[in-house]
Amino acid sequence: MPQDPFDWIDRHHERRLAAGLVRTLRPRPADSPLIDLAGNDYLGLTRHPEVTEAAAAAARRWGAGATGSRLVTGSTALHARLEEELAAFCGFEAALVFSSGYAANLAAVTALSGPGEPGEGDTLLVSDAGNHASLIDGCRLARAATAVVPHADPEYLAKTLRAHGGRALAVTDSVFSVDGDAAPLGALAAVCREHGAALLVDDAHGLGVLGDGGRGAVHAAGLAGAPDVVATVTLSKSLGSQGGAVLGPARVIRHLVSNARTFIFDTGLAPAAVGAALASLAVLRREPQRAARARHVATELYGRVTAAGLTAARPDAAVVSVRAPSPEAAVRWAADCRAEGLAVGCFRPPSVPDGISRLRLTARADLSDRQVAEAAGTVVRTAPAA
Repeated sequence: MPQDPFDWIDRHHERRLAAGLVRTLRPRPADSPLIDLAGNDYLGLTRHPEVTEAAAAAARRWGAGATGSRLVTGSTALHARLEEELAAFCGFEAALVFSSGYAANLAAVTALSGPGEPGEGDTLLVSDAGNHASLIDGCRLARAATAVVPHADPEYLAKTLRAHGGRALAVTDSVFSVDGDAAPLGALAAVCREHGAALLVDDAHGLGVLGDGGRGAVHAAGLAGAPDVVATVTLSKSLGSQGGAVLGPARVIRHLVSNARTFIFDTGLAPAAVGAALASLAVLRREPQRAARARHVATELYGRVTAAGLTAARPDAAVVSVRAPSPEAAVRWAADCRAEGLAVGCFRPPSVPDGISRLRLTARADLSDRQVAEAAGTVVRTAPAA
């Protein structure tokens, strides 16, 4: 009899089960009673009445879907307006909207690392060891030479660029999603300029939280609009919607339109998501204090859990990472939190590059002081023994 071609899946599942690494889906209800520190709704805008009404209005006017790729029928006047407003808000010359932040990162990395001109040599990608999976996958798909450098280390970046001596693109998160620490963007940019390299920054966790009125980590570092800096953002975190964008010099955006496969061949972002993101930008402009509130909540959570003896990474933005003694303990801890009315993230290998399991708490600007204290108390009360 022929062998079952998917037998290996069962063996793989058993190994993951034994290691406590099986992932499961947990559909949430529309009105969850839990305090949510697991999602990425940093500014509390995903249910804001102006945002939800804008999404509904866009769907009624433009339809439920984009109907095609951006180069065919998937671009609307709404998409163009969002690109203009994103670029203006974040301080860049131009922007290009994608169906997700993941797609935006794949586009930027692959389209900006092609073969060089004759005699110039191919692009070297230099990727931080703590980068998000979308940047890592972008480096893999680019099929370009890639050097993975130690986390947040400008000196090692300089060493790598000096040894290469040719065209290069340094790739980094602005705020790393595992521990919530910020990249030294100013130092990285200085190194890149010294060696004639470009800098690509994924500002998914910086937009809406860092910078003047939430304009992002790149803006805060004084790099927005620089001719050698490109940023990517997601619309699904601080802006409470869905989708992503690449921000940069107009010539970079023009290049992506003709060369980025996740732009050319993917269906455009649904009009409802575009409308929601535009409304969120309007709220953020009107209420810039939301950015500072998100940072304050993160600092408060960190202070309360560390004061109780837990080990956590000091947050540079809105992510608070609390260490767990093992993958199994992290899963139990998250489940115990949920049983007491608190949703938290649970990061385990292989999702974490250092192999250390964590609870991940994401601060929200719309949480009251009472909710913050209650949430921190739940994390401390349910903590497993070391």
